[in-house]
Amino acid sequence: MSIIDSIQNGVIKGIKSLYGADITADQITMNSTRKEFEGDYTVVAFPFARIAKKKPDQIAEELGAYLVGEVEPIEQYNVIKGFLNLSLSHSFWREFLAGIYQDASYGRQPANGQKVMVEFSSPNTNKPLHLGHIRNILLGWSASRILEAAGYEVVRVQIINDRGIAICKSMLAWQKFGKGATPASAGEKGDHFVGDYYVLFEKKLREEYQGWQQSEEARKLFETKADTGQAEPDFFKAFKNTYFNEYSSLGAEAKQMLLQWEAGDPATKGLWKQMNDWVYQGFDETYKQLGVEFDQLYFESETYLLGKDAVQKGLEKGLFYQKEDGSVWIDLTDANLDQKLVLRSDGTSVYMTQDIGTAQKRYQDFGVDKMVYVVANEQNYHFQALFEILKRLGEPYAHGLYHLSYGMVDLPTGKMKSREGTVVDADDLIAEVVEEARKNTADRDTISGLSEKEQEEVIRQIAIAALKFFIIKVQPQKRMVFDPKESVDLQGQTGPYVQNAYVRVQSVLRKAGDPPLDAAADYQQLEPQEKEMLNMVYAFPALVKLAAEEYDPSGIANFCYDLAKAYHRFYHDLSILNAKTAEAKAFRLQLSQAVAIVLKQGLGLLGIEMPERM
Repeated sequence: MSIIDSIQNGVIKGIKSLYGADITADQITMNSTRKEFEGDYTVVAFPFARIAKKKPDQIAEELGAYLVGEVEPIEQYNVIKGFLNLSLSHSFWREFLAGIYQDASYGRQPANGQKVMVEFSSPNTNKPLHLGHIRNILLGWSASRILEAAGYEVVRVQIINDRGIAICKSMLAWQKFGKGATPASAGEKGDHFVGDYYVLFEKKLREEYQGWQQSEEARKLFETKADTGQAEPDFFKAFKNTYFNEYSSLGAEAKQMLLQWEAGDPATKGLWKQMNDWVYQGFDETYKQLGVEFDQLYFESETYLLGKDAVQKGLEKGLFYQKEDGSVWIDLTDANLDQKLVLRSDGTSVYMTQDIGTAQKRYQDFGVDKMVYVVANEQNYHFQALFEILKRLGEPYAHGLYHLSYGMVDLPTGKMKSREGTVVDADDLIAEVVEEARKNTADRDTISGLSEKEQEEVIRQIAIAALKFFIIKVQPQKRMVFDPKESVDLQGQTGPYVQNAYVRVQSVLRKAGDPPLDAAADYQQLEPQEKEMLNMVYAFPALVKLAAEEYDPSGIANFCYDLAKAYHRFYHDLSILNAKTAEAKAFRLQLSQAVAIVLKQGLGLLGIEMPERM
């Protein structure tokens, strides 16, 4: 039983003993004691005023005296305006530290017998991964690692959007303008190579459209629309999509290519496979740089027909209804949603149909208890509807569905537009952060004694930590701005700042050698800075559990920063290697080891490596 549980049980018994009332743990408000007050944990007495019919200060005094007598680790208390501050004995903290300072797996929970699937990344094969994908990937990867640490068996998947008109645009542009070029001949990563042709298609389409606007056909159309009052000043801007679908030669060729793909035309399928393979090779390089991998890949080209059987069964059960045109719908208005189309009148699927079928297939493949979808907040409504439909279909995993929704990412220079070729590619961003880390390291000249290969590895670790931490520390639902220069600042709330605390510990331990630390058991008077860090280290397992429950890695990131900050302060305020007594030195070395373990574990949950030097 944790000390927090012990205190809560003591409060429950104390309220019963002192005031004859029964309460539950949910009625107890308890926090870590604020730094400016003496104590480890604070219990708020105000909620008990009605029960005890006494003032909060008096309740806190009576409850404090009771807890000192009944809960063994509680040594003393003080009351400040209805807040009961409880201090644990130094022997409690010594024994706790002795038990964990060598435990490299501290914070990880035992297996809980449940399996969870995390879907993340899920890119399109017509362009490279970009800054938005990076936030998705980092949130998905860190959430999956946190869930593993909390005791779940985790399956990591992505569904690759490898079909549709956008893919055909890239294919057609390469076919018409590529002259047989390959990523190898162009000296370019495969995803960038294919993405260039997607951008080229849009460029050629704009040129074609601008030329068409000068044609007699366009003039007559504009005059007709003007006569009926439909021609606005920006008519041609608004008309672009209609032009693509009804007038464009390039549009007609792209749509014909899609029809050929759907019909299984060997030449079209062969080109589709070749270009997608180029993209996959490029994606894999980016994933490797980010330290990310998947257990299972799903492809939309294989899943887009799934879900129709589920819709038919739901129709037979009366869960869905059919309109006169043959389309199939579900009425979700009683769940504060709307009426959703699940099958078109021609019998073809919509995304909702595919997602229903894909969820069912994943359950058949892995038998998971939970499914987590990491998708931008633009799709919030879609997932609300999907989860409601799966509940009504009676899917066994329906109550374990979660949409890890996140906000967009901007750079200080503004937004990104992929079709215009101004997207911030993930690879370019990683390269920029690596360069910032290189400059920062060169300015400090702290790793010049390492070999060139070792220096490059340290720079890589610092850069990837900077990128990951800066993005993950922001609560997922918030929109954010990523600043590459700020992300590597050793004095800011950054990954390198946390890494530096770990490196500082390693330096202390190297200088200490390998002395026996048994004397720590006799260390009598803990300093406030030591108790502060012990409280934080003690809280780490519960924080991992909470982060898993809330699917929110930002709490882990900010905790690691706070712990690193506390250690830097401790290092400057108190001597470790030259402590006044052998007991103090041994205790502080144990504490340093424990902090290093928690920092390494914590950043490891975010996918961040720890260098030994930096």
